[in-house]
Amino acid sequence: MNDHGLDIEAIIRVIEEADVFVVRFGLIDQRLLVDTRADDEGRPYIRVVPPVGSAEERYRFLRRERPGLPLPEQITVFHWPHAAQAMKDLGVWEHIEQRLSVIGGEQSEADAARAFSEARRLERADVLAAIQGGEGYETLWERER
Repeated sequence: MNDHGLDIEAIIRVIEEADVFVVRFGLIDQRLLVDTRADDEGRPYIRVVPPVGSAEERYRFLRRERPGLPLPEQITVFHWPHAAQAMKDLGVWEHIEQRLSVIGGEQSEADAARAFSEARRLERADVLAAIQGGEGYETLWERER
């Protein structure tokens, strides 16, 4: 464990070894789904996806998203309790980019960049909703008008 309460080495092992893994973010409901298996075009899959209620639902989602591939034997899930930016700051995101780049080249690097940007955008939107008392949040006090 490091100062951030994470076993970074174990997370990096998952990134380097698992065929399919899901990152459960601590700040947003959406998940990062990474399928390192190459499709017919030689590309892996990385997207920010909605949460599901069960492993079976995730397998069904994967079947719809990647119909040309068999279902994986397992999907590894790990929790990331910090902001997505911390993945970059702690060097974790670099391992995701490298793995996908080796499999799918520049296009996969671009896919990873889009997924990272989407996670950051969703986090910013969630923080803004919390501040403004948006959906899912309750305003505790308001400025007098």
